[in-house]
Amino acid sequence: MRKTTRYPVEGANSLWHVYKTVPFWKVVKNFIVIQLARYMPFLGVKNWLYRTFLRVKVGEQTSFALMVMLDVMFPEKISVGRNTVIGYNTTILAHEYLIKEYRLGSVDIGSEVMIGANSTILPGITIGDGAIVSAGTLVHKDVPPGSFVGGNPMRVIYTKEELENRWADDLVYGTDNNVKV
Repeated sequence: MRKTTRYPVEGANSLWHVYKTVPFWKVVKNFIVIQLARYMPFLGVKNWLYRTFLRVKVGEQTSFALMVMLDVMFPEKISVGRNTVIGYNTTILAHEYLIKEYRLGSVDIGSEVMIGANSTILPGITIGDGAIVSAGTLVHKDVPPGSFVGGNPMRVIYTKEELENRWADDLVYGTDNNVKV
């Protein structure tokens, strides 16, 4: 189950009430920063923009690929560990506006995580350290550390232990990963 806080609304759908939930000028500033960062070719500058203007927690050596779309309303609810790769055109949401309610939830992405291109991460999700998310995945529930997940709906393809067994003799990911190729 995703960890979100629910806020009921009355009358029109919750998106109609958007500026009662988040200030207009905050959304404008966030939109401009996110659009600049989406096309920014310099990873260090992109991370600085996220940390400085959006208050996203970004670990050292984390890489956001081209066209990554962070939540424009609540980016401060996103945290990403160190040495993680967020693939091309991935969307990370910390909010969802529904008909009778809106929901907010933090997104916590661990360290050494690989998120494939065109994935969508919903609010209230935790992705554990060392996890791999296949390209095009809709992440609608927590991802266990070290596991390999994919699909829509997302499912665990390999557990951490199964992945370690598969990679035992691999030159890059295996137990003796100091071997030079």
